Amino acid sequence: MLSSFICSLFFLTQFRCPFSLSQYCLTKFLCCGSSRNSNHIIKMAMWVFGYGSLIWKAGFNYDDRLVGFIKDYRRVFYQGSTDHRGTPEYPGRTVTLEPAPGEVCWGAAYKISKEEDKETAITDPLATTPAISGVMVYIASPDKKLNPNYLGPASIEDIAKQIVRAEGPSGPNREYLFQLENALLQIGSKDKHLMDLANEARRILSESEHTAS
Repeated sequence: MLSSFICSLFFLTQFRCPFSLSQYCLTKFLCCGSSRNSNHIIKMAMWVFGYGSLIWKAGFNYDDRLVGFIKDYRRVFYQGSTDHRGTPEYPGRTVTLEPAPGEVCWGAAYKISKEEDKETAITDPLATTPAISGVMVYIASPDKKLNPNYLGPASIEDIAKQIVRAEGPSGPNREYLFQLENALLQIGSKDKHLMDLANEARRILSESEHTAS
């Protein structure tokens, strides 16, 4: 189960030109509000922070994409995937967030509205003034009653083995891991948890290939 919270601490690292994709239903990721004033409809912009596959494949129309980070959270492969990167019999693992004071989680924020509001800002992880307030962040609930697919912590070795083995309708779980690693490297972010998993997954795959040969 996905829950959401509003994060007021989104910091930008650079401006990226907007583009659009529409592979998935917009309402899967956000709810937009609007108010009616006389004969005019006023649409309010919504910012959504992506820290997983949304970084390289948004899957919905947006007006702006800003690369940056939120503070005091870290990305972890604790959410089970039974319909995209795994199956009910053998779940894959995808990312969610957990509180981590002092850490930063890099990703991309997407502005969803019909208005064009271009801005350029450059900051660093020591910045104290957020660039955008009211960013919507979706996380997986760790409550097993609400979210039966939540898998939780495990060793790097065990998580990597599960990722290497799992495959679902959206493709191999390892593809998700490597694409996320590459997407983060492209924006200049080195996520230790993710890179340790990717390196361990590559080691397992290399051993399997060597054994098979």
